[in-house]
Amino acid sequence: MKLVAVAAHSEPPDSVREGIIKSFARSLASRCGTSIAVLVGGYWGFMKVLVDELLKYGLMVVVFPPTEREDVEFPESAIVLRTGLSFRLRSVAMVRSSDAVVVLGGASGTAQELVTAYTEGKPVYLLLSGLPTDRFAIFTPHLDERRLAEIRAYSDVEALVEDLCAYVARAGLKIGRVG
Repeated sequence: MKLVAVAAHSEPPDSVREGIIKSFARSLASRCGTSIAVLVGGYWGFMKVLVDELLKYGLMVVVFPPTEREDVEFPESAIVLRTGLSFRLRSVAMVRSSDAVVVLGGASGTAQELVTAYTEGKPVYLLLSGLPTDRFAIFTPHLDERRLAEIRAYSDVEALVEDLCAYVARAGLKIGRVG
């Protein structure tokens, strides 16, 4: 099983971004199937919408809440890892546990997860969202001369998911389809 971390804004999405998040979840379930697990850093904002959608499609979801938010009520079908780590440290644990990272848009916390993924050699799939993390698109395909991982920027959810699922398949995973 491959682990895909999704970094996303902690604020609630507007209706357009909510639709994009739901489209991402539907496409991920359809193209990659249930042979992947999705890691997220909490159950609020963009992440809450994503978790609810992924669970609806039968995907495995692992939540890494920061110690400051471990008291949130989580869905019973999600796996919740209460690591006792703060916001920033739980992000490092989540990203290091993943095989790839998808960035659905966000601010400084999401940006930290993107940079951590790059420095840990995890491929990054950046969805252009109109949020501060879009600024990282200028660094494609690499953040610096070390070329530790590839950063790919997308304006289309379907193209992002297609490339992500192709990466997962090349990494030796048998893809199963949902639905």
